Amino acid sequence: MNNSAIVDEKYCFEEETHLTVHKTSLFFPGDGFIAYDPHGAVLFRFDSYGPDSHQKDELVLMDAQGKCLLTLSRKRPSLHQRWEGFTGEKREDQGPIFSTQRSSIIGRSDVLVEVYGGNTYEEYLIEGSYSQRCCTIFKCGPAESSSREPKAEIKRKVNPTTNVMLGKDVFWLYLKPGFDGAFAMGLVLILDQMYGGDDDDDDDGEVDGDVEVGPALDCSSASS
Repeated sequence: MNNSAIVDEKYCFEEETHLTVHKTSLFFPGDGFIAYDPHGAVLFRFDSYGPDSHQKDELVLMDAQGKCLLTLSRKRPSLHQRWEGFTGEKREDQGPIFSTQRSSIIGRSDVLVEVYGGNTYEEYLIEGSYSQRCCTIFKCGPAESSSREPKAEIKRKVNPTTNVMLGKDVFWLYLKPGFDGAFAMGLVLILDQMYGGDDDDDDDGEVDGDVEVGPALDCSSASS
């Protein structure tokens, strides 16, 4: 297993793991999230309440006991919607461990992720449509190479009994072996801040290009 711990190695699983992510309110974008492990136990929490939650400048990802794992801070002003991630509770003298931003301020846009840590520098790319719960997190290869490796996927969840696709408030977060689940969940929170306001789009896959995250991927084969 290639361990890719960015936030906490505790959340780097030896086997491919699927988390069930539940958006806890549909009234306002970014209200709250709970992520469950494959056995139904709470793994991550994010709590936010009220109509101003979509414009929050700081988000806190917690574990099941309420311990702060990751603080996400919005950079203002930023036309590219830049965010930075900090381990635990953010301190004044603390530097970010990663940053994200849209690759373009207009039209359909991928999300670029840069990870820093000691002498380590990694780049990730998020492609697809978060508003349709269909996107992939790729780890990019060296600058001179165009190679990239899928590390996590967001997919619509299908009821295994009825084979019916559930609403967008419940979805899968697939993690490849060794990929940091806390880091992946932090990216979900950022995507929801960027594009969660488009959750009322019709389920026919037609999405306004201004809020689409990159070219749409085929998620019709989402696993159950």
